[in-house]
Amino acid sequence: MYVIAAIALAVFLIAVGIAHFVVPRYFRTLVPPWLGLPGVLVAATGAAEIVVGALILTPQARAAGGWAAAALITTYLLSHLDALHRACPDQPRLLERPVGALARLVVNLLYIGWAVMVALAVG
Repeated sequence: MYVIAAIALAVFLIAVGIAHFVVPRYFRTLVPPWLGLPGVLVAATGAAEIVVGALILTPQARAAGGWAAAALITTYLLSHLDALHRACPDQPRLLERPVGALARLVVNLLYIGWAVMVALAVG
């Protein structure tokens, strides 16, 4: 069962990584303004997600890939915490409202748990 979860995580990461290059404008909106260089950060994280997904697809590197995924997704919490801090109920985009920003944070915590489960399940 863990192999299915690992492959699903790998495919998810690779797909999202590719999306960073296909629709970079969306991902740039997720970068906190104070970080700067949104284009560079979006490209770097997109490439990292593709590499981490490939690691997870490789049975010998699956545990390392799972830990790398957990670490990478943990860095995204900075963006989601910033969004929660800046959230305003009258924003036109749901993800910029408090409920949307909180949902982003919770979903990413679940992704981290998924990655840790993949890392620990290798045996």
